[in-house]
Formats: sequence, structure tokens, C-alpha cells
Amino acid sequence: MIPSDADLTDRPQEIPAWADVPDRLKPVLARQMEVFAGFLSHADHQVGRVIDTLEELEILDDTLVLYLIGDNGASAEGTPNGTFNELLVFNQTMDLETPEFLAAHIDDFGSPAANNHYAVGWAHATCTPYQWTKQVASHFGGTRNGMVTHWPNGFTSRGELRPQFHHVVDIAPTILEAAGIPAPLFVHGIQQMPFHGVAMNYAFDDAAAAGRHETQYFEIVCNRGIYHQGWSAVTRHSIPWLAAQMPVFDDDTWELYDTTSDWTQAHDLAAVHPEKLHELQRLFLIEAVKYGALPLDDRRVERFLAEIAGRPELITGTSQLLFGGMSRLSESSIINTKNVSHSITADIVVPAPDTTGVLVAQGGAFGGWSLYLLEGRPTYCYNLFGIQRTFVRGNDPVSPGHHQVRSEFAYDGGLGGGADLTLFVNGAPVGRERLERSTPLVYSYDETTDVGSDGGSTVSDEYGQTDNRFPGTVNWVQIDVGTDDADHLISPDERWRVSMARQ
Repeated sequence: MIPSDADLTDRPQEIPAWADVPDRLKPVLARQMEVFAGFLSHADHQVGRVIDTLEELEILDDTLVLYLIGDNGASAEGTPNGTFNELLVFNQTMDLETPEFLAAHIDDFGSPAANNHYAVGWAHATCTPYQWTKQVASHFGGTRNGMVTHWPNGFTSRGELRPQFHHVVDIAPTILEAAGIPAPLFVHGIQQMPFHGVAMNYAFDDAAAAGRHETQYFEIVCNRGIYHQGWSAVTRHSIPWLAAQMPVFDDDTWELYDTTSDWTQAHDLAAVHPEKLHELQRLFLIEAVKYGALPLDDRRVERFLAEIAGRPELITGTSQLLFGGMSRLSESSIINTKNVSHSITADIVVPAPDTTGVLVAQGGAFGGWSLYLLEGRPTYCYNLFGIQRTFVRGNDPVSPGHHQVRSEFAYDGGLGGGADLTLFVNGAPVGRERLERSTPLVYSYDETTDVGSDGGSTVSDEYGQTDNRFPGTVNWVQIDVGTDDADHLISPDERWRVSMARQ
């Protein structure tokens, strides 16, 4: 598939060579790729089951299959050492994870105990022979993927390659053309935006057909490029695993490649053809305006937080009331408790002296918080990326009956700062603890908030994953942000004000 005269591109200096990896980490990095290979084998097997089923149903030959190999380049979000929990990268807290920690947990990689990601060197290796990786939309390492097309009764060609340039936006027009269905002009009375792509069907049986997708812009976190009639102009603005380091736009260096003769973007022609580079730079701006890619915004850490980025929030205000039985609530549907002082109050009915069960939990094994009873003792657990768990406990079990259990988080300030943690029962303090660091940006992408249980993986390792439901009654849970409640209780009058704050 790769032309025999294609050149292997140079490894960027920001990505370490295997020879430069410390010997103590080489087994860890090898394990990371073993895990990925196992996952790839699993994914391949499952895709095979789909294809086998189509064949068993005797419809495979009539089915148009478009199989994209990859996700706009292999992911470089794992740091040079890889990571046991990729949320460390998204929160830019990689310093919490030492080489000693990685080595000590090598056997857990690939298991439910890990949220692992391979090292950036593997990302670069699996994007061979191109430059760079996923997120670097300027270069082919971050954009170019192979695609297999299979449709025995739709075209006659077999086992051939196609050189025409196409983009993922061409898939929908291809399917519509194959099905003989025109693109809808209106859906439910709403005028539709025209498809940005072009159908690929013309090339199914004509390898020499002139390509119809002549121009395509690319932009991800301001790594940007433009393809036009075989030429590509590109500039890498940022590095995926260094989300907090944003250079000045004026310092970005543009490169120029003739991809008709340089299949891998190995030979920069910017100095040889400056007029062509300027032409493509202007074309990028035209396309970026046309498709809404401007203004460029290279904030990444800030864009995780709606109040900093200026993005609308689903939940606003300073208080949110949840009720027993609510579960699988996404992080964006819960009021944000990161980087602020806050309290969590659970109004419960305890059935027995030694009751164990979760009152409310947000997140999972790789980050979040949980308020629960453990053999009757009230407990709050703060989970910092699965690396550190801080517990606040009451000494005495909560007696059977009606109670309020409350945790207060007195925040130091800043981003990902520390806090004083205090646990209350019926307004009286029962435990205190110090938290030196907290999650700055995101607890999880797939874990949720649950009232009366902890679904998915568990925030705390002190209760089971399948038997943590609170056996009593959780009447309600109230989350308050930035408030100072002198009596550390929520009275009926306060509940009324929260409930009636918005109709």
C-alpha cells in the first residue's frame, strides 16, 4: 500500500526514541503496547462477527461496507511514559504519576483497575511513515487513514488500491448515492446545510478517475493544514500531551509538501515555492471562514471549564437538589464542584445500626467523590485519579432513624488546589481531614453521579461494585456551591427556597 519510493519521515525531537527510554520503564511501555494489541485483536474479532452475521443472512454481497482503519491518527495523549489513568493528561496533572508508580502497577495495565494509555512513542510508531499523530491535524500522521470498501454487487473491482484524495465528510454522500437517495433539503420543516463532501462512488470501478475532492482544510486545537490538488500546506501549533503550553500564533512555522510525489510529507518545499505556500495559506483562511473554523481558539485547559471558556452551562446557580433513585447522571448535568468551596447534604433514613451503602457518588475508580455509610460510620472519600484516596470518617455509627449527613469542602483557591474537609451528622462535626490537591477539570468522561448507589466503577475501594446500594431511604441530596451555612443543616425553609428558585 505504501509506495516503494516513499520516504520515512524523521521522528520529532519532542518524541523520545526507544533507546532513550529508561531501562526501568521499557517493560512498562512494552506492556502498554501488548494491551493495545490485545484490544485491537478484540475489536477486529467483533467487527468480524458483524461481517459473519451479514454473510449468514445472505446479504453481505448487497451491503456497502466502509471500514476506516484508525481515528485520525494514533492518540498521543498518553505522555512520553504512557499513563495508568489518561484523566491525568486531560487534567494536566501528570506529575502525580511517577515512573515508580507505573512500574509498580505494570500487571494492572489492561485490567479494570487501569484507565491506561500507551506512550506517545507508540502513537508515532503506529502512524508510520507519516509525521506526528492524532490531534496534529496539520500533518498526515494526524489525518490520513486507510479505508477498505466492500460491495460485491455494487462494483466489479477486486483487490485494488485507489489513490484519490477523500475525507470523512464524503462518506454520507457516498452512502446516499449508493442507495439512490437524494440529500434532504428539509427535515421536520428545517432547512438543511448542504453536505460538505462529495461521493466516492465514481472511483469504485475507475482507478484512474480524476479525484473530485480537490480541497480540504484541517484544524484541531489550532494545528492546521490545507490540501489542494495534491499540494498541502501545514503548521503544527501545539503538542497533544502538553495542553497547557500554547505558543504564539505568529511563531507558527508553515511547511509545504507536494503529496503527488512526496507521499509521506517528508520534504518541506516552503523555501523552494514560497508563492505556492502563500497561495495555500490564503486558501486555508477562505476555507476556515466558509466552514466556521475561525476565530482560532487554542485554549484547552480553560475550555474544559465553562465559566472560564464562556460556554453555556447545563446547570447554573449555586444549588442543586437530587432525589433518591436518580442515577447515571452525566458530569455536565451536575452542578460543578471543582475549584470551589461546596457542601453535599444527604437526608436519609437509616434502617439499622451497622448499615453500609452509598448515599451519593460522582465519578468512579479513576476520580471523583463519594458519601456513604460503612458499617454505620459516615464516610466521605475523595478520589484523586485513583492514585490518592482521602477519607473523612465519623467515629460512631449513625443510629437508626432520620438524619442529615453532610460533607463540606472548604477550598483554598486556584486550579486543582487543596481543601479542608469536614463531615457532619445532623449539623455536628464528626470528622476532619486535609486534602492537598483536587481534580481541576474533569472527574471522568464515562462515569456518572448516582443517588443511593455507586454505579460503574466505584469511587471508594471500601465497598463492593455490585452490592453498594443504600438499604435505607435517601430522601434527597442537595449540593451547594460557595455557600456558608452556619448551622451545617438544611432546614425545610431552605429546601423550599431551593425548590422554588426556578419554575
